[in-house]
Amino acid sequence: MEKEIKKTGAGLPSCPQGQAESLSLYPGIRLYPLLTEADTAPLQQHSLKHILEIHHCRAGRICWKTENENGIHLGPGDFSLRSSDAGTDFHLCFPAGSYEGLMLRIDLEEFSAHPPELLAGTGIEGEMLCKKWCKNGAFASFAGNVQTDAIFSAFYGQPEHLQLAYQKIKCLELLLFLGKKKAAPAEPLTEFQSEQVAIIRAIHDQLTQNIRQRITIESLSRQYLINPTTLKEVFKSVYGTSIAAHIKEHRMELAAQLLLETDLHLAEIGQQVGYESQSKFTSAFKAYYQMLPTEYRKIHRT
Repeated sequence: MEKEIKKTGAGLPSCPQGQAESLSLYPGIRLYPLLTEADTAPLQQHSLKHILEIHHCRAGRICWKTENENGIHLGPGDFSLRSSDAGTDFHLCFPAGSYEGLMLRIDLEEFSAHPPELLAGTGIEGEMLCKKWCKNGAFASFAGNVQTDAIFSAFYGQPEHLQLAYQKIKCLELLLFLGKKKAAPAEPLTEFQSEQVAIIRAIHDQLTQNIRQRITIESLSRQYLINPTTLKEVFKSVYGTSIAAHIKEHRMELAAQLLLETDLHLAEIGQQVGYESQSKFTSAFKAYYQMLPTEYRKIHRT
């Protein structure tokens, strides 16, 4: 079942009905938690001008459909930027029937007039961000990756007495990321691309949850009905590294944890992290940490 809300012109979504109200993080920057089920109407219209909105999808799916039916989709981990000055009609949909995420709303004029102290002198201000990412009313959307996941994940689930501090810090980190990131011509996330990202995340979970197994790209390609080349390209765009490098990192981190927290023999640790022999595990561990597993255990335990 698809939840759909008609929006017109500069009307943009605001605080969800029945949910926590918005929080002021800095002058001109407010945070709106967004949470909805299919049988609720969580978003209200407003007519503010010169606004930049950053949406992050944590769970479910969100989609903006324009008049020509081109869909811009966000799945878990994805995020988007949109200017209220775009002035186009669109439908806001929740294809999964439920949705959880957040929205940062930036009043461009107020933010530029009163920037956070840590951003003063960096050149990161409202109009710059808007022109860089939403020039001529463009809609910028991005597949989440390891770096952006680390930023957005800290907005959620923090202890109540620490929550606002985390959100303020991560808001600045996100603005620094957007200021630093090079703007390159890119198509917004379509439904097809968003589905590819969802497949890659499922593949990632399968690989990391079965770290002892050696799962080939060919078998994953057959299982998920995705071209091997596309699989590798999308995986790298989402997680920032190749499949082999990313999974090796997981293997080495788990191996280091087992060395410190257990008394397992090296051969057994090697098997638990996917190496068929102690010698291959030792060689891979030394190449990664620049020391033998026995040295790592001795140094870090003391």
